[in-house]
Amino acid sequence: MKFFSRTIMAGLITAAILAAPSAPAQSTNKTTAEKKNEKKESGKDSEKKAAHPFHGKLAAVDKNAKTITVGKSVYYITSATRIKKNGKDATLEEGVVGEEVSGYARPMDDGKMAASSVTFGAKPESKGSEKKKDAEKK
Repeated sequence: MKFFSRTIMAGLITAAILAAPSAPAQSTNKTTAEKKNEKKESGKDSEKKAAHPFHGKLAAVDKNAKTITVGKSVYYITSATRIKKNGKDATLEEGVVGEEVSGYARPMDDGKMAASSVTFGAKPESKGSEKKKDAEKK
């Protein structure tokens, strides 16, 4: 019986030693300012932009920087961006400030938004809607 209790006691002591942290504990006393800074920094990571559609009035076209501005958002035009106007392929130069623009943007590695597609002007009517109008006339 003594042997059994000594073995259990030795096992408990060994487990307690192994479970104890090997490094000294760090102080977790942080000032209010440090806590606010941590929240701001962590908030930046959580505010990463996600891919999204956009639409509105074209506020600016920068041909040198290859960007368009819709409202307060800036979208970069890349070689992969598909640009349309009146249902046909177009170029960045065909964008007119003040006209309607829509598209889809994805975040780049640096956090800036790259437009994957841009449509200048009002969206052209689809063939399906034309067929509906023709059917209604008959």
